[in-house]
Amino acid sequence: MEKVEVVLIPIPAMGHIVAIAEIAKLLVQRDDRLYTTVLVMHPTLDPSTTKYNESLGASTLPDRMRVINLPRVESIPSDTKPGTWLSSLVEGQKPHVKEYVSKTRTQCELSLDAPRLAGFIFDSFATGLKEVANEFGFPWYAFSASGAAFLGCELHLQALHDEQGVDLTEFKSSDVELKIPSLANPLPAKLLPSVLFQEDSLANFLEQARALAEARGILVNTFVEFESSAVNSLSNGKTPPIYPVGPIVKHETDCHDVGWDGSKKHRDIMEWLDDQPPSSVMFLCFGSHGSFREKQVKEIACALENSGHRFLWSLRKPPPRGKWEPPSDYANFQEILPKEFLNRTAKIGKVIGWAPQVDILAHQAIGMFASHCGWNSILESIRFGVPIVAWPLYAEQQFNAFLMVVELGLAVEIKMDYRRDFHGDNEIIVGADGIMKAMKHVMEQGKEIRKKAKEMSRISEKTLMAGGSSYSSLGRLVDEIIDNQP
Repeated sequence: MEKVEVVLIPIPAMGHIVAIAEIAKLLVQRDDRLYTTVLVMHPTLDPSTTKYNESLGASTLPDRMRVINLPRVESIPSDTKPGTWLSSLVEGQKPHVKEYVSKTRTQCELSLDAPRLAGFIFDSFATGLKEVANEFGFPWYAFSASGAAFLGCELHLQALHDEQGVDLTEFKSSDVELKIPSLANPLPAKLLPSVLFQEDSLANFLEQARALAEARGILVNTFVEFESSAVNSLSNGKTPPIYPVGPIVKHETDCHDVGWDGSKKHRDIMEWLDDQPPSSVMFLCFGSHGSFREKQVKEIACALENSGHRFLWSLRKPPPRGKWEPPSDYANFQEILPKEFLNRTAKIGKVIGWAPQVDILAHQAIGMFASHCGWNSILESIRFGVPIVAWPLYAEQQFNAFLMVVELGLAVEIKMDYRRDFHGDNEIIVGADGIMKAMKHVMEQGKEIRKKAKEMSRISEKTLMAGGSSYSSLGRLVDEIIDNQP
């Protein structure tokens, strides 16, 4: 039996590594001929990815899958802007990926039993590595960690710029509404990603979109039933074949929760949830880069205290002003919360640091999820049928919030056009009344949205099973890879 190897390369961010590692597992589980290798780039965007990489030891991986850490790139200047950091990293990793390919080809020539390299799957943010694949004559595919609707938006914006000469930076603070083929409703331009409004990051955005057109196919972390219109809009003959392979959600039962700093805290959270009635707890968590400064924290605290509902709040400490680094945990919540808040809410609420998000969303006590609308978080909420209260922060999260609130009716907004940078230095304060109104709406009048979320959860579980749409899509991808080896 022939042995075929696929090399997958994520960017070094937690959600991207997790998703691509899960795809690598699905591939080897789907076909006995396939072998997968995940090459992890360094340095990392998030310290928690180091713990995740360590957890991917041989004992936790399926047969025929391996994870290799590429050498660290030391040549990236410390003052490199966030918008160009990734492209610098990808450029620095090209020699290491070339070296891996050369070694693999040599092994294949020396041993008839060695797997034959068939192609690459690159993170859509790492498509600069296509030069390596092209140099050696290997086909390559792209993986989009965002949804199909945003992929369609990205390709449409690139066409506006390249074919019609539209200056995308002029959409900043614009009242224009855009007709996007992957959306049914007009999109307010002010909800576009911030990267479009700065020349250096816009150039990278456009380069990435152009590269996608060269891919043999594009894997998308979504499923047809969830984004049917968007997926159909991409089947226009102008875009490479689309393979919806989601929802890719890594549940805690698969492995210990990555990045968590000890089982006692995890157990304490889950035991607290066990004591709460079903669908009674409001869960607030804003992603690996989500944090707020003191004034906003106090408004959130006021909203929670006055809501009258139970809550579980993942409260993270923002980095020092001007620093591009992830939030950390507080040594003492008293330093940031209103005086006596913890005592007054002790019977109905719990404040925590880093949260085992998937485990929490899977718990029956959770009735609502206040989220930054990162795509992984959206899929996790869908997988477990938890309605979202949308509070986007950065990247494409404003777009995702629009998709969930306006297009799909699966979320209620706190402030859809809220926007801040990674530093949190341009923070706009959202008042307690607006926060409380959105959360209470879901908890008290959200019967219809809860019903829709539960139905989508049921569908999402079936789509990955034999006969499901994503299961079939993955099968088509496997056939494509094996039938088109170089």
